[in-house]
Amino acid sequence: MARDIKKVVLAYSGGLDTSIILKWLQITYQCEVVTFTADLGQGEELEPARRKAEQLGIREIYIEDLREEFVRDFVFPMFRMNALYEGVYLLGTSIARPLIAKRLVEIAHETGADAIAHGATGKGNDQVRFELTAYALDPDIKVIAPWREWEFKSRTDLIDFAEKNQILVSKDKRGEAPFSVDANLLHSSSEGKVLEDPAKEPPPYVFMRTVSPEEAPDRATTIEIGFEKGDPVSLDGKRLSPAALLTALNALGRDNGIGRVDLVENRFVGMKSRGIYETPGGTILHHAHRAIESITLDRGAAHLKDELMPRYAELVYNGFWFAPEREMIQAMADRSQERVDGTVRLKLYKGNVTVIGRESPDSLYSDALVTFEDDRGAYDQRDAAGFIRLNALRLRTLAMRERLARK
Repeated sequence: MARDIKKVVLAYSGGLDTSIILKWLQITYQCEVVTFTADLGQGEELEPARRKAEQLGIREIYIEDLREEFVRDFVFPMFRMNALYEGVYLLGTSIARPLIAKRLVEIAHETGADAIAHGATGKGNDQVRFELTAYALDPDIKVIAPWREWEFKSRTDLIDFAEKNQILVSKDKRGEAPFSVDANLLHSSSEGKVLEDPAKEPPPYVFMRTVSPEEAPDRATTIEIGFEKGDPVSLDGKRLSPAALLTALNALGRDNGIGRVDLVENRFVGMKSRGIYETPGGTILHHAHRAIESITLDRGAAHLKDELMPRYAELVYNGFWFAPEREMIQAMADRSQERVDGTVRLKLYKGNVTVIGRESPDSLYSDALVTFEDDRGAYDQRDAAGFIRLNALRLRTLAMRERLARK
């Protein structure tokens, strides 16, 4: 296999692990390595990744700002479906992987590479997400997953390899990290080490995207989000690009302690894991989107979406973004959003998001139908008697059968 690989595109962060992987690929496969570093809004300076790649002899270095594409083509479509994995998780890590893998495959085609490589471990979900995406887009692509191949057994082994190959190891990397972190414009997630015992409260230093709700301001913040075809387009009357809008919501959510989740989830690979997620802007957006749907979506459409949502969320979580069933559900969701227009007002206060108003030019809410005052013939309450009798028919039939059986 190694002889077949002449050129590899590596998903490269510039950190210690992916720098070790880069050198390991060069030594093990004797191949040329192309690095790809994606800016998905993780909040880190990316130029150091370029310098590290250059120091390791890399000639083709891709560093790309994908924030707008990430939010527009991945985050917003997912939010049209109100997706929550296991009822809680807003899928911040999951939704980033198909975009990264898509660009890995595209860069492999652009550069004539034989394979792609990633730094996901053999215990996690990300290996599945990267590789399912890659094979969906190019069934002949070769994928190298060093964590499943190499013989390193410990952190010490990795650091020894780094030092032998002149890879800089900062002092704080010589021991085990207290927990692992993944971040992008939608969220941050923290897992492992000090978080592995689900009975123990996470230490305060784990949280990096939000202030503690107890320390949030004592005065509520009121905002208004405008929607067009199910997507947010404005904040307090100002139109913003997808990434700019989510960035602004993140700041509001951060300051008000919004979006913290402590979750024990079921990984696709079979184990349970505990994660600390912070999704400040996404949490606000989720509440706002459901609010605008509440007045613009027909009951049948809304309930069908809710029935399919867990399946959709599971597909995203498991890495099936480019699978036909996810695309089919997405087409249904997108069709449902054609009249999801209007504005939602929300109050942000100490970790809570409260909807305080919603309005739409396409609202299905009718004052004439729901009023307790004189409805002037808009709804004849006597019609309800026949409606109830028809719906009770099968229940009464069952009850009569049970009555006869007891005699």
